[in-house]
Formats: sequence, structure tokens, C-alpha cells
Amino acid sequence: MHARIGIAAAAAAIGALALTACDTGSTVVDKPKGNAAAEADSGKDATKGTKEKSSAPEVAKVGDTLTLKGMEDGSRLDVTVVKVADPAKSADEFMEPESGKRFVGVQFKLVNTGKAVYSDSPSNGARIADSEGQQFDSTIADITAGPSMSSSLTLKPGAKGLGWIVFEVPEASKIDTVQFTMDSGFADQTGEWKLQ
Repeated sequence: MHARIGIAAAAAAIGALALTACDTGSTVVDKPKGNAAAEADSGKDATKGTKEKSSAPEVAKVGDTLTLKGMEDGSRLDVTVVKVADPAKSADEFMEPESGKRFVGVQFKLVNTGKAVYSDSPSNGARIADSEGQQFDSTIADITAGPSMSSSLTLKPGAKGLGWIVFEVPEASKIDTVQFTMDSGFADQTGEWKLQ
């Protein structure tokens, strides 16, 4: 009987540790860089601050910049969704979306604002979601809107990268948000932009 209690207690402890290990503290960042500064304002001119806050978007949209942290100390990017091409036209006549699907392109600008070198494949950490909540990972395709984001991007502190990341989605999907996470999608902070 005591052995069973001991085994049950050990199993409960292991289960609790496993749950703790799985809780990585992941967060979704969706307040534009300008809003973060407005919220940190000490409020010297409360009337002016209130007006600025109410005119600023509540969540990030196309054109807004989010600051994201990577897993490594000193790893940080300012990420901007510059443009969206929906539908996007393939730049290669032999690379078309599957029947019943379309390409959607999102142009990202990445600026290394950290102290560490950023080296990653940005498309691995990007995904879009439709209004039904379906999420779609990036695909390898070139579109006529402009050059693709490099599949292997290395940025020293202060350097920037610009390029399109392409997604293949069902024709009927109404694209709602785009997300970007550093470290090929494994960092704790995910940036999210509203596209509607």
C-alpha cells in the first residue's frame, strides 16, 4: 500500500514538472512600437497623451513595427509588416498554387536592434491565420510583388533585411492576421499584426 502511494506521489511530481517545463511563458506582442512609448509616458501632459493614445491603433496593423526578443541574450528585432499582396501572382509560371488555393505575400522589414548577430530563416517563424482561425505556414515561392526574404538571413546589430514571405491559402479564406516569431518560430515572443 505504501509503495502505491509513493509511486502515485512520484508520478504526480513528475507530471507537475512536465507541465512546468511545457509552460515557456510565450506571449503575443501586438502593440505597435509607438503605442509602447505612449503607454510608458509619465503623463506630464495628460490631455495630450490621451488624445494621442485614442488616435493610435490598439493592435498592430500593416505599416506598424513590433519589437521582439529572441532566445539568446541580446537578440532583438524591430519587425515591420510593410505590405500585403493578396492575391499574389507567382513570378514563376511553373510554380503556381494548388487548385483551389492562392498565394498571399507579406513583405517584412527586419532591423537588428539587439547586441547579438541575428542569423535565421525568417520564413520558418512566419504564419498567417484566416478569420476562421485556420493557420498557414509559409511556402517557397517567388511573387511578382518583389524579391523574397532570404532563406538564410544574417544581420549584425543595426543591419536590416527586407523581403516577401509567401503563404498558400484556400481561395475562400479571408486572411485576418500575420504572425512572426524569431528563432525559426521557437522564441517566446510572437508578433501579431491585424490585416483587416
